[in-house]
Amino acid sequence: MKRHRGLKRYYKNLSIQNDFDKMTWLDFEKPDIWSKNWHVHFDRYSYGNNSFKRRKPHLDKLFRHFEILVDKTQRLESGFQLYTILLDFNSYSDALFLHTPNPDNSQFLFKIEDLKNEPTLKNKQLKDYIEQLNGFEKLYGQSDEAFCLLYKRGIGLDFK
Repeated sequence: MKRHRGLKRYYKNLSIQNDFDKMTWLDFEKPDIWSKNWHVHFDRYSYGNNSFKRRKPHLDKLFRHFEILVDKTQRLESGFQLYTILLDFNSYSDALFLHTPNPDNSQFLFKIEDLKNEPTLKNKQLKDYIEQLNGFEKLYGQSDEAFCLLYKRGIGLDFK
């Protein structure tokens, strides 16, 4: 197994960096901004696939950025959906999404069929992490892998 150097600094930076500061195209000062299911992944190296201890800091960063986007989306003139999807065991695929009406005519409102209120996750540590999150609506589904879709009621448009 390849040894990764600088992991201590990498994990420290997860807790303090704001990735949106580096994204020049994500300009919320323009009220006509649009996004076609734009998303960002926080565990680009899949460190959390084998250890929840390594996954948790990435999840913490994801939800910190969710709150940053809550503030930034207040300026949007059009409707939008702000949500996150967490996969049972694939940490790389955990992502934060922003979706608005767009000129590419992609489906808006974005919907996933057959979502349930009962957890479908088999990953106990992830299920426990999700349960302790306050203020989020939690919807569960099954595709290639069990997943959880989370959003906040009253922030953008709901999924139900």
